[in-house]
Amino acid sequence: MNMAPEDLLSVPAARAAALSPVLERIRAARRVVLTTHVHADGDGSGSEAAVAAWLEGRGIRATIVNPTPFPQTFRFLLHRPDVVADLGTEEAEAALADADLFLVLDTSEPLRVGGLASVLPRERTVVVDHHPPGREVVGDPAVQDPTAAAAGELVYDLVRLADDEPSPTVALAVYVALVSDTGSFRYGNTSPRVHAIAADLMGRGIDPEMVYRRLFATAPRSRLELLRAALERLHVDEEFGISWMVVDGALASSLGATSEDFDGLVEHVRSIEGTEVALLLRGTPDGTTKVSFRSNGEADVNRVARRFGGGGHVKAAGAVIAGGPDEVAPRVVEAVREALAAR
Repeated sequence: MNMAPEDLLSVPAARAAALSPVLERIRAARRVVLTTHVHADGDGSGSEAAVAAWLEGRGIRATIVNPTPFPQTFRFLLHRPDVVADLGTEEAEAALADADLFLVLDTSEPLRVGGLASVLPRERTVVVDHHPPGREVVGDPAVQDPTAAAAGELVYDLVRLADDEPSPTVALAVYVALVSDTGSFRYGNTSPRVHAIAADLMGRGIDPEMVYRRLFATAPRSRLELLRAALERLHVDEEFGISWMVVDGALASSLGATSEDFDGLVEHVRSIEGTEVALLLRGTPDGTTKVSFRSNGEADVNRVARRFGGGGHVKAAGAVIAGGPDEVAPRVVEAVREALAAR
Protein backbone atom coordinates (compact mmCIF):
# COMPACT_ATOMS: atom_id res chain seq x y z
CA MET A 1 0.00 0.00 0.00
CA ASN A 2 1.30 3.43 -0.95
CA MET A 3 1.55 5.90 1.91
CA ALA A 4 1.73 9.68 1.85
CA PRO A 5 4.95 11.19 3.29
CA GLU A 6 3.10 12.53 6.31
CA ASP A 7 1.83 9.01 7.08
CA LEU A 8 5.35 7.61 6.82
CA LEU A 9 6.47 10.06 9.50
CA SER A 10 3.91 8.74 11.99
CA VAL A 11 5.45 6.48 14.63
CA PRO A 12 4.29 2.88 14.04
CA ALA A 13 1.84 1.80 16.74
CA ALA A 14 3.92 -1.11 18.05
CA ARG A 15 7.02 1.05 18.23
CA ALA A 16 5.15 3.84 19.99
CA ALA A 17 3.96 1.35 22.61
CA ALA A 18 7.53 0.11 23.13
CA LEU A 19 9.07 3.58 23.33
CA SER A 20 6.44 5.11 25.61
CA PRO A 21 7.84 3.63 28.87
CA VAL A 22 11.29 4.93 27.89
CA LEU A 23 9.85 8.38 27.27
CA GLU A 24 8.13 8.32 30.68
CA ARG A 25 11.44 7.55 32.38
CA ILE A 26 13.15 10.36 30.44
CA ARG A 27 10.46 12.88 31.39
CA ALA A 28 10.91 12.02 35.07
CA ALA A 29 14.70 12.37 34.96
CA ARG A 30 16.81 15.43 35.75
CA ARG A 31 20.36 14.13 35.15
CA VAL A 32 20.91 11.59 32.38
CA VAL A 33 24.07 9.77 31.32
CA LEU A 34 24.09 8.63 27.69
CA THR A 35 26.31 5.88 26.39
CA THR A 36 26.73 3.54 23.43
CA HIS A 37 28.89 0.63 22.33
CA VAL A 38 32.68 0.54 22.28
CA HIS A 39 34.26 2.27 19.27
CA ALA A 40 31.13 4.31 18.60
CA ASP A 41 30.10 4.67 14.97
CA GLY A 42 28.00 7.34 13.27
CA ASP A 43 24.73 5.87 14.47
CA GLY A 44 25.80 5.56 18.10
CA SER A 45 27.51 8.96 18.16
CA GLY A 46 24.76 10.70 16.20
CA SER A 47 22.05 9.22 18.42
CA GLU A 48 23.90 10.35 21.55
CA ALA A 49 24.44 13.86 20.20
CA ALA A 50 20.78 14.14 19.16
CA VAL A 51 19.42 12.94 22.50
CA ALA A 52 21.83 15.13 24.49
CA ALA A 53 20.71 18.27 22.63
CA TRP A 54 17.04 17.27 22.87
CA LEU A 55 17.23 16.58 26.61
CA GLU A 56 18.99 19.81 27.43
CA GLY A 57 16.41 21.67 25.36
CA ARG A 58 13.91 20.19 27.81
CA GLY A 59 15.91 21.31 30.85
CA ILE A 60 17.37 17.86 31.59
CA ARG A 61 21.13 17.74 32.20
CA ALA A 62 22.84 15.31 29.81
CA THR A 63 26.37 13.86 29.84
CA ILE A 64 27.83 11.45 27.30
CA VAL A 65 30.13 8.88 28.89
CA ASN A 66 31.33 6.22 26.46
CA PRO A 67 33.41 3.09 27.12
CA THR A 68 35.88 4.34 24.48
CA PRO A 69 36.60 7.95 23.43
CA PHE A 70 33.92 9.84 21.52
CA PRO A 71 35.09 9.86 17.87
CA GLN A 72 36.66 13.09 16.65
CA THR A 73 34.85 12.62 13.32
CA PHE A 74 31.48 13.18 14.97
CA ARG A 75 32.31 15.93 17.48
CA PHE A 76 30.88 18.53 15.12
CA LEU A 77 27.44 17.14 16.07
CA LEU A 78 27.73 18.09 19.75
CA HIS A 79 25.68 21.10 20.86
CA ARG A 80 28.41 21.87 23.43
CA PRO A 81 31.89 20.29 23.45
CA ASP A 82 31.89 19.54 27.17
CA VAL A 83 28.74 17.40 26.96
CA VAL A 84 31.22 14.51 26.58
CA ALA A 85 33.08 13.31 29.67
CA ASP A 86 35.79 10.74 29.03
CA LEU A 87 35.52 7.61 31.13
CA GLY A 88 37.89 7.74 34.08
CA THR A 89 37.91 11.52 34.42
CA GLU A 90 36.52 13.40 37.41
CA GLU A 91 33.76 14.78 35.19
CA ALA A 92 32.68 11.30 34.14
CA GLU A 93 32.80 9.95 37.69
CA ALA A 94 30.65 12.84 38.91
CA ALA A 95 28.12 12.35 36.11
CA LEU A 96 27.88 8.61 36.77
CA ALA A 97 27.40 9.21 40.49
CA ASP A 98 24.76 11.92 40.07
CA ALA A 99 22.67 10.40 37.26
CA ASP A 100 19.12 9.39 37.99
CA LEU A 101 18.81 7.73 34.56
CA PHE A 102 21.20 5.96 32.19
CA LEU A 103 20.23 5.69 28.52
CA VAL A 104 22.07 3.13 26.38
CA LEU A 105 21.81 3.74 22.64
CA ASP A 106 22.59 1.52 19.63
CA THR A 107 23.40 -1.53 21.74
CA SER A 108 21.87 -3.50 24.56
CA GLU A 109 24.47 -6.08 25.58
CA PRO A 110 26.89 -5.84 28.52
CA LEU A 111 29.89 -6.90 26.46
CA ARG A 112 29.30 -4.06 24.02
CA VAL A 113 29.46 -1.33 26.66
CA GLY A 114 32.86 -2.45 27.92
CA GLY A 115 33.91 -1.13 31.29
CA LEU A 116 30.60 0.64 31.85
CA ALA A 117 28.69 -2.63 32.19
CA SER A 118 29.56 -2.94 35.88
CA VAL A 119 28.45 0.60 36.76
CA LEU A 120 25.07 0.67 34.97
CA PRO A 121 22.38 0.06 37.62
CA ARG A 122 19.73 -2.02 35.87
CA GLU A 123 16.87 -0.36 37.73
CA ARG A 124 17.96 3.06 36.42
CA THR A 125 19.06 2.01 32.93
CA VAL A 126 16.92 2.03 29.77
CA VAL A 127 17.87 0.88 26.29
CA VAL A 128 17.02 2.11 22.79
CA ASP A 129 18.55 -0.22 20.22
CA HIS A 130 17.87 -1.48 16.71
CA HIS A 131 19.89 -4.69 16.87
CA PRO A 132 18.34 -8.13 17.32
CA PRO A 133 18.08 -9.06 21.02
CA GLY A 134 21.15 -10.77 22.43
CA ARG A 135 21.69 -13.08 25.39
CA GLU A 136 21.69 -10.33 28.02
CA VAL A 137 20.27 -6.83 28.28
CA VAL A 138 21.79 -4.05 30.37
CA GLY A 139 18.56 -2.25 31.24
CA ASP A 140 14.80 -2.34 31.64
CA PRO A 141 12.77 -1.19 29.79
CA ALA A 142 14.71 -2.11 26.67
CA VAL A 143 13.53 -1.28 23.17
CA GLN A 144 15.22 -3.69 20.74
CA ASP A 145 13.64 -3.03 17.37
CA PRO A 146 15.53 -4.44 14.36
CA THR A 147 12.84 -3.08 12.03
CA ALA A 148 14.40 0.35 12.53
CA ALA A 149 17.16 1.20 10.08
CA ALA A 150 19.23 2.84 12.81
CA ALA A 151 19.07 3.83 16.45
CA GLY A 152 18.75 7.33 15.04
CA GLU A 153 15.35 6.40 13.61
CA LEU A 154 14.20 5.42 17.09
CA VAL A 155 15.56 8.68 18.49
CA TYR A 156 13.56 10.58 15.88
CA ASP A 157 10.47 8.67 16.99
CA LEU A 158 11.14 9.48 20.65
CA VAL A 159 11.23 13.18 19.83
CA ARG A 160 8.00 12.91 17.85
CA LEU A 161 6.29 10.96 20.64
CA ALA A 162 7.22 13.78 23.00
CA ASP A 163 5.46 16.22 20.63
CA ASP A 164 8.72 18.13 20.20
CA GLU A 165 10.09 19.60 16.99
CA PRO A 166 13.69 18.53 16.29
CA SER A 167 16.00 21.51 16.62
CA PRO A 168 18.59 22.00 13.85
CA THR A 169 21.21 20.34 16.09
CA VAL A 170 18.98 17.33 16.79
CA ALA A 171 18.02 17.06 13.13
CA LEU A 172 21.64 17.06 11.95
CA ALA A 173 22.70 14.40 14.43
CA VAL A 174 19.79 12.11 13.55
CA TYR A 175 20.49 12.62 9.84
CA VAL A 176 24.13 11.58 10.32
CA ALA A 177 22.98 8.51 12.27
CA LEU A 178 20.73 7.50 9.37
CA VAL A 179 23.37 8.20 6.73
CA SER A 180 25.90 6.13 8.66
CA ASP A 181 23.87 2.99 9.25
CA THR A 182 22.19 2.89 5.83
CA GLY A 183 25.45 3.35 3.92
CA SER A 184 24.25 6.71 2.62
CA PHE A 185 20.83 5.18 1.89
CA ARG A 186 22.31 2.31 -0.16
CA TYR A 187 21.85 -0.71 2.14
CA GLY A 188 18.86 -3.00 2.31
CA ASN A 189 17.65 -1.41 5.56
CA THR A 190 16.82 1.79 3.64
CA SER A 191 13.03 1.97 3.73
CA PRO A 192 10.55 4.49 2.31
CA ARG A 193 10.15 5.73 5.89
CA VAL A 194 13.89 6.38 6.20
CA HIS A 195 13.74 8.55 3.08
CA ALA A 196 10.69 10.38 4.45
CA ILE A 197 12.50 11.06 7.74
CA ALA A 198 15.59 12.23 5.86
CA ALA A 199 13.43 14.59 3.80
CA ASP A 200 11.85 15.98 6.97
CA LEU A 201 15.28 16.51 8.52
CA MET A 202 16.66 18.17 5.40
CA GLY A 203 13.69 20.52 5.47
CA ARG A 204 15.02 21.74 8.82
CA GLY A 205 18.14 23.21 7.24
CA ILE A 206 20.57 20.30 6.83
CA ASP A 207 23.24 20.71 4.15
CA PRO A 208 23.83 17.20 2.73
CA GLU A 209 26.99 18.30 0.94
CA MET A 210 28.50 19.45 4.24
CA VAL A 211 27.62 16.09 5.81
CA TYR A 212 29.24 14.27 2.89
CA ARG A 213 32.44 16.32 3.20
CA ARG A 214 32.61 15.77 6.96
CA LEU A 215 32.01 12.03 6.83
CA PHE A 216 33.46 10.84 3.53
CA ALA A 217 35.56 13.47 1.78
CA THR A 218 38.02 14.37 4.52
CA ALA A 219 40.66 11.92 5.75
CA PRO A 220 44.03 12.15 7.48
CA ARG A 221 47.03 10.77 5.64
CA SER A 222 47.28 7.96 8.20
CA ARG A 223 44.00 6.54 6.91
CA LEU A 224 45.32 6.19 3.37
CA GLU A 225 48.62 4.76 4.62
CA LEU A 226 46.61 2.23 6.61
CA LEU A 227 44.59 1.27 3.53
CA ARG A 228 47.76 0.76 1.51
CA ALA A 229 49.21 -1.50 4.20
CA ALA A 230 45.97 -3.44 4.59
CA LEU A 231 45.70 -4.10 0.86
CA GLU A 232 49.07 -5.83 1.00
CA ARG A 233 47.43 -8.49 3.18
CA LEU A 234 44.29 -9.02 1.13
CA HIS A 235 43.07 -12.62 0.75
CA VAL A 236 40.31 -14.09 -1.41
CA ASP A 237 38.68 -17.51 -1.24
CA GLU A 238 36.97 -17.66 -4.63
CA GLU A 239 35.35 -21.04 -3.98
CA PHE A 240 33.30 -19.76 -1.04
CA GLY A 241 33.21 -16.08 -1.95
CA ILE A 242 35.09 -14.85 1.12
CA SER A 243 37.47 -11.88 1.07
CA TRP A 244 39.43 -10.61 4.04
CA MET A 245 42.17 -8.22 5.11
CA VAL A 246 44.47 -8.55 8.11
CA VAL A 247 46.04 -5.57 9.87
CA ASP A 248 48.66 -6.11 12.54
CA GLY A 249 48.19 -3.88 15.58
CA ALA A 250 51.86 -2.90 15.69
CA LEU A 251 51.74 -1.84 12.06
CA ALA A 252 48.68 0.32 12.65
CA SER A 253 50.41 1.97 15.61
CA SER A 254 53.55 2.65 13.58
CA LEU A 255 51.42 4.47 11.01
CA GLY A 256 49.77 6.58 13.69
CA ALA A 257 46.39 5.11 12.80
CA THR A 258 43.51 5.50 15.22
CA SER A 259 40.38 3.38 15.57
CA GLU A 260 38.56 5.95 13.46
CA ASP A 261 40.94 5.29 10.56
CA PHE A 262 39.52 1.77 10.31
CA ASP A 263 36.00 3.05 9.61
CA GLY A 264 34.90 1.95 6.17
CA LEU A 265 38.02 -0.13 5.52
CA VAL A 266 36.02 -3.35 5.29
CA GLU A 267 33.92 -1.84 2.49
CA HIS A 268 36.94 -2.06 0.18
CA VAL A 269 37.00 -5.80 0.82
CA ARG A 270 33.25 -6.03 0.40
CA SER A 271 33.44 -4.45 -3.05
CA ILE A 272 35.53 -7.28 -4.54
CA GLU A 273 33.56 -9.02 -7.27
CA GLY A 274 32.18 -12.38 -6.20
CA THR A 275 32.44 -11.66 -2.47
CA GLU A 276 29.65 -13.10 -0.36
CA VAL A 277 31.25 -12.29 3.01
CA ALA A 278 33.94 -9.69 3.68
CA LEU A 279 36.11 -9.58 6.79
CA LEU A 280 38.50 -7.11 8.35
CA LEU A 281 40.70 -8.44 11.15
CA ARG A 282 42.81 -5.96 13.11
CA GLY A 283 45.01 -6.45 16.10
CA THR A 284 44.49 -4.33 19.20
CA PRO A 285 46.95 -3.20 21.89
CA ASP A 286 45.48 -5.61 24.44
CA GLY A 287 46.31 -8.67 22.36
CA THR A 288 42.84 -9.29 20.97
CA THR A 289 41.56 -9.08 17.40
CA LYS A 290 38.61 -6.97 16.34
CA VAL A 291 36.75 -8.59 13.46
CA SER A 292 34.29 -6.76 11.21
CA PHE A 293 31.89 -8.99 9.24
CA ARG A 294 29.94 -7.85 6.17
CA SER A 295 27.55 -9.85 3.99
CA ASN A 296 26.72 -9.11 0.38
CA GLY A 297 24.16 -11.88 0.04
CA GLU A 298 21.98 -14.02 2.26
CA ALA A 299 24.70 -15.07 4.69
CA ASP A 300 23.82 -14.15 8.30
CA VAL A 301 27.09 -12.75 9.65
CA ASN A 302 25.42 -11.86 12.93
CA ARG A 303 25.09 -15.58 13.61
CA VAL A 304 28.77 -16.15 12.81
CA ALA A 305 29.85 -13.22 15.00
CA ARG A 306 27.84 -14.60 17.92
CA ARG A 307 29.90 -17.80 17.78
CA PHE A 308 32.82 -15.61 18.85
CA GLY A 309 30.96 -13.59 21.48
CA GLY A 310 30.05 -10.73 19.14
CA GLY A 311 26.89 -9.70 17.34
CA GLY A 312 25.22 -7.07 15.22
CA HIS A 313 22.99 -7.29 12.16
CA VAL A 314 22.39 -9.99 9.58
CA LYS A 315 24.59 -8.17 7.06
CA ALA A 316 26.95 -6.27 9.37
CA ALA A 317 28.39 -7.56 12.63
CA GLY A 318 31.52 -7.54 14.75
CA ALA A 319 33.39 -9.44 17.43
CA VAL A 320 36.46 -9.07 19.62
CA ILE A 321 38.36 -12.34 19.86
CA ALA A 322 41.28 -13.33 22.08
CA GLY A 323 44.53 -13.73 20.18
CA GLY A 324 46.40 -11.94 17.42
CA PRO A 325 44.95 -11.56 13.89
CA ASP A 326 47.17 -14.26 12.36
CA GLU A 327 45.91 -16.71 14.96
CA VAL A 328 42.28 -15.64 14.75
CA ALA A 329 41.94 -15.35 10.96
CA PRO A 330 41.92 -19.10 10.13
CA ARG A 331 39.25 -19.78 12.78
CA VAL A 332 36.99 -16.99 11.61
CA VAL A 333 37.37 -17.80 7.92
CA GLU A 334 36.60 -21.46 8.58
CA ALA A 335 33.48 -20.48 10.56
CA VAL A 336 32.32 -18.37 7.62
CA ARG A 337 32.97 -21.26 5.23
CA GLU A 338 30.82 -23.53 7.41
CA ALA A 339 28.03 -20.95 7.49
CA LEU A 340 28.08 -20.52 3.71
CA ALA A 341 28.18 -24.28 3.11
CA ALA A 342 25.19 -24.82 5.42
CA ARG A 343 22.85 -22.50 3.53
